[in-house]
Amino acid sequence: MLTAFAVLLCFTALLAYLNERFLHFPTTVGVTLAGALASAILIALDTLGWIPGVRGWAAGLLGTLNFTDFVLNGILSLLLFAGALSLDASQMLRQRVSILTLAFFSTLISTFLIGGAAYGVFALLGLNVPFLWALLFGALISPTDPVAVLDLLKRAKVPAKIETLIAGESLFNDGVGVVIFLVVAAVAGIGAHGGEADVSALGVVTLFVREALGGILFGALLGWVGYRMVRSIEQHAVEVLITLALVIGGYVAAAAMGTSGPLAMVVAGLVMSATKHVAFSDKTRHHVEGFWETIDQVLNILLFAFIGLDVLLTRPSGAQIAASVLLIGVALTARYISVALPFALVRAREGYGAYTVRLLTWGGLRGGIAISLVLSLPENPYRSLLVTATYAIVLFTIAVQGLTIMPLVQRAIAADDEMQKADG
Repeated sequence: MLTAFAVLLCFTALLAYLNERFLHFPTTVGVTLAGALASAILIALDTLGWIPGVRGWAAGLLGTLNFTDFVLNGILSLLLFAGALSLDASQMLRQRVSILTLAFFSTLISTFLIGGAAYGVFALLGLNVPFLWALLFGALISPTDPVAVLDLLKRAKVPAKIETLIAGESLFNDGVGVVIFLVVAAVAGIGAHGGEADVSALGVVTLFVREALGGILFGALLGWVGYRMVRSIEQHAVEVLITLALVIGGYVAAAAMGTSGPLAMVVAGLVMSATKHVAFSDKTRHHVEGFWETIDQVLNILLFAFIGLDVLLTRPSGAQIAASVLLIGVALTARYISVALPFALVRAREGYGAYTVRLLTWGGLRGGIAISLVLSLPENPYRSLLVTATYAIVLFTIAVQGLTIMPLVQRAIAADDEMQKADG
């Protein structure tokens, strides 16, 4: 495993260097595309017989790392805490109604829209997938990836209000999406690791409440404990260590209690963000924020290189490719509808521009969360199809949407300036 991680780390550093040196794409986009291109080259070399067995060797090397454990049980806690810590918690609190409305209702609506449409697409192409498994696909592909979104927002320099809305929704719908996935998996008769689950109505409700509400409350407790500890001392190395222990230990504890680790990390990060000007001195805050910013950027790059290289693990059939192409359009349409419907309730109340729904739709990138969830599914006749469709949607959102979002951002900035002038 150490050898595989060392190879991945060195290869990622090379991809990141080539992107920064020659391509100048946003890091998540450039590294993912470079990884996917490298995967395609290895597949071609193996298929043409120029380097026989190279695809199997590379896929075996990646397989030893276990992408699901690497993300869900590894770096996700660090990325979510770092993302939440970097946000303006007071601004997010002012926009809490719109953020939570989108995070919950948009994810729920999208799950059913994509699940229903996917069931129809699979049936149309003769791929007999049960409705619950199609709904499971809707649940895992609906949440946007906060890692990808935050990286693009930082580069794009969108208006602060819109950045907070998109980033906040993405952070919370990640946790909500994982909870919905677990609930649908329970109804489908599988547990988190492919075992049997409680499928009674009471069991499903209990699971949702324990995961979602429990995660939020436990995250608030973690943030408060961290705040009290760092406020009482003044030594930046120890304070960095405390926040690191808070995240890793807290995530493991959340999993042991059966609560949502992702939601706990988001809330803990927001509590620390809201109190950091009181808890830390200016010098210490600089060290702590610098540490978490570096962690965020390095793990971000590593994650998206892994996504690009994981193309090696897919062996799709023609019908699976056709279904994936159709589902890209389904996912994009469902994202627009699922954002527009609940957003209509808060748009006028909080003064968002008409462009906001389009920006939320096109900026709704999918990433490591979706892939790690689909790879966590047990082996069965439907898993390969869902894996292929998930990879197709993730690569499309990162490559196409990620590279073309800047014109939308520029129009949003211009519209925001006009709105401010009109108000003035």
